[in-house]
Amino acid sequence: MIKGYAPSRFGPLHYVEHGDGVPVLLLHQTPRSSDEYRDVLPLVGSSARAIAMDTLGFGASARTDEPFSIELFADAVDDLLDALSIDRPVIVGHHTGGVIALEVAARHPDRVRGLVLSGVPYVDAARRDRVSLAPPIDHVEVHDDGSHLAALWARRADFYPPGRPDLVNRFVADALRVIDRVEEGHQAVNRYRMEERITSVTAQALVVCGELDSYSLPDIPRFLEHLDGARTAIIEGTGVPAVDHRPEEFGRLVSEFVAEIAGAARSRP
Repeated sequence: MIKGYAPSRFGPLHYVEHGDGVPVLLLHQTPRSSDEYRDVLPLVGSSARAIAMDTLGFGASARTDEPFSIELFADAVDDLLDALSIDRPVIVGHHTGGVIALEVAARHPDRVRGLVLSGVPYVDAARRDRVSLAPPIDHVEVHDDGSHLAALWARRADFYPPGRPDLVNRFVADALRVIDRVEEGHQAVNRYRMEERITSVTAQALVVCGELDSYSLPDIPRFLEHLDGARTAIIEGTGVPAVDHRPEEFGRLVSEFVAEIAGAARSRP
């Protein structure tokens, strides 16, 4: 795998890539980084050019003082695509990354070849009202004795399978890099007016979700209602951490979708 930095209006954006062929851009959830796709990259990269970026403000990408928003994150994606001269990518997004992917596809119907939305909640007025009073997902108070590390672990441990502290370790490592703004990615999702933007999406879509992801699984019918020709795939035995918990299955689904999209393009007169 090759690591690099792409210039942007915000500063350098960190990315990791593997392979050649159809470009596939992978966008992570909050508060992760491209590390979420560590085990997926070589799988997708065996038959495509797989690129995982750190969202603006996360991982090793540039920080910004601007309030986080899906539109701001999408601006950075636009800059990375321009800097790497990537045309017509398939964009894959998990949770927050999926919302960013949808915004990029809505902005540029002719630029996005395909769209994989993984574990993405459908954000409309009803959801915005429902979550406006919900408690924080990842925010913890930082203490001199380091007890906030255990608190952060406890907030997410139940989402991960028993006996996989390595996966929680990776989550905590990413979250600590943005501990001062760890909640803002979630807040950006919950402010997004998806019900207005999804009508501009024309890319062929695959909607993926872990069967245990109670946050997003119920919203699949909403996406099928709005995305013409979209199909679904459920990953068994996993939930929110589907990408790094089930990388083989996730990578297979993405690779098959990319091959399908590429094949359809070649068959057109």
